[in-house]
Amino acid sequence: MPGRSTIMPVISFNSVDSAVSSLKTCHVSINTGIEVTTDVALALTELEAAAEDISNMEKLMLDYVSMDQELEQFVQAVDEVTHQIKQERPERMPDLKALVDKRFNELKNLNKEEDLIKSDKYIHFKGQLKEMRKQVGAESQNESPSANEIDEDIAVTQSQRNFICPITQREMECPVKNKVCGHSYEEEAIIKIIQNKHKQKKKARCPVVGCENGDMNQCDLSTDTALRRAIENHKKHQVR
Repeated sequence: MPGRSTIMPVISFNSVDSAVSSLKTCHVSINTGIEVTTDVALALTELEAAAEDISNMEKLMLDYVSMDQELEQFVQAVDEVTHQIKQERPERMPDLKALVDKRFNELKNLNKEEDLIKSDKYIHFKGQLKEMRKQVGAESQNESPSANEIDEDIAVTQSQRNFICPITQREMECPVKNKVCGHSYEEEAIIKIIQNKHKQKKKARCPVVGCENGDMNQCDLSTDTALRRAIENHKKHQVR
């Protein structure tokens, strides 16, 4: 009959949404693998292990970064396909798996190894190794007698200063590093500052005096494993 509106069938995506939500929990497992790999690589660096052993850890880290990237791309493919179907509202549910696979492969084909090396997680990992090498080198220099050796008390004071959170003014236990400005803080303290500022619709500034970073976000923070290990080693030496 003229004027009768066509009622389009309602396609439920509840099962898809539930599956994607479960899939996102895989990020937790990948992040755990990244943390363990970082700890092992730092321990090997601290022990001045063979370059091949550290290189193997770097390759393993690239594998984890690749898995993380592909997981994000798969979730992106699912989101894009379901959004398209919701917009087009077809009479019958299309082959969702085929559409997702097609879009996922398109995204994967854009991947390049140099992109993995340039990823934030891999850059942070390499930065942690670099910091550990500096610490190992500094310890070696302190152990070697020198005519111009700095007074031991002054050296200890300078070292401890790097372990103090600029917010709490206490030695850090769970340090995180800001990838934008490079400063480290106690995790709980800096997150509290960022969250409070954002609740007030304000930007959070880096609390380090003189730092020009005036727009901090939680996504800029990552665990400073090298600093945490340095603090732990410092505590062990104090006990001896």
